[in-house]
Amino acid sequence: MPGEIISSSKNPNIQLTRSLLEQSKARHKHNAFVAEGARLLEDGLASAVPLRFVFYKTSLTPRAKTLLEQIKPDQAVYEVEDRLFESLSDTESSQGILGVFDIPAPSQPAKPGFVVILDQLRDPGNLGAILRSAEAAGVQAICLPPGNTDAWAPKVVRSGMGSHFRLPLLRWPWEAISAYVEGLTVYHADMDGRESPWQADLRGRIALLIGGEAEGISPEGRSLATHSVRIPMVGKTESLNAAISASVLMFEVLRQRSQKV
Repeated sequence: MPGEIISSSKNPNIQLTRSLLEQSKARHKHNAFVAEGARLLEDGLASAVPLRFVFYKTSLTPRAKTLLEQIKPDQAVYEVEDRLFESLSDTESSQGILGVFDIPAPSQPAKPGFVVILDQLRDPGNLGAILRSAEAAGVQAICLPPGNTDAWAPKVVRSGMGSHFRLPLLRWPWEAISAYVEGLTVYHADMDGRESPWQADLRGRIALLIGGEAEGISPEGRSLATHSVRIPMVGKTESLNAAISASVLMFEVLRQRSQKV
């Protein structure tokens, strides 16, 4: 551990961390993102994603203290003055530890069978929740065409609960996504869809296309969809939010594929 505590906001790593927390442009310029909290740092350290450095403050939670003791001696770890760390923290109740990691180069499957395409999703919490559910449901890759909120923003990373370290996130243009899902049946989640997910056969090679609540899917997404599917509802609610809709559909795929033939 370093003998000197970082106390200056002009420290280069402090400035880098602040820019990564605040600016999408900085995250993609430096190809890095921030994972704050012991749970996310544990997931990051357990993955193959390169760690750049760790910041911690003196007053740590017990879990963060235990994690700090497990970090390898050759990894860069810096103690930060409490007030300065708090000025960086993006959470209301900070655990006093964060890591800066490389944005990983995705290792997507060459011949995918279960892909999710997110189209014009603006809400960071919804995006993170979808990533968490997608990993749990066995999705092989997430396609992120232009128009989505930044998948590496702090709120998305927190909501994703470690999925960023394990799930391929393909930030590609529509042309590349179209080529990648060629041969897959693309189901657009639509409240006016032709069939319910329980009627649709979701056991083959498919992609689920999920649009944002505000604008739905883009013209590019609409041209890619080959089928539409609706989620039946009996109450007076007109629609579900994107994260709930996506989760219902992803786990229906998992249910159908888990059934014995």
